[in-house]
Amino acid sequence: MIGLATAFAVLAGPTGPATAAGPSKLTLAYETRSVKLTCAPAGGGHPKADQACATLSGIGGNPAKLKGGDSLCMLLYQPVTASVKGTWRGKAVKWRQTFGNSCEMTRATGVLFDF
Repeated sequence: MIGLATAFAVLAGPTGPATAAGPSKLTLAYETRSVKLTCAPAGGGHPKADQACATLSGIGGNPAKLKGGDSLCMLLYQPVTASVKGTWRGKAVKWRQTFGNSCEMTRATGVLFDF
């Protein structure tokens, strides 16, 4: 039988950068733009690195789990492909998605591609 404190720690899961399985180093890109993002500590060339890292942390580093916003976008088809490639806490990340236009990309990804 495990103690209550141990059981709670198991249920709560790992927290903070000290328990991360490895570094987070990603390249985010869309159209002709790209930026490097590092997390724990937040850095790289992303202008909102802290917020981008928090967004990724909330979805376990998996961009496919992003929850889009509810802003309105024009129905103008100008496809934009966004991609994320690198490592998140030691695990490989490779994601790519095409959106109808840049507004739809921003609505779906929030601050992640705000550069």
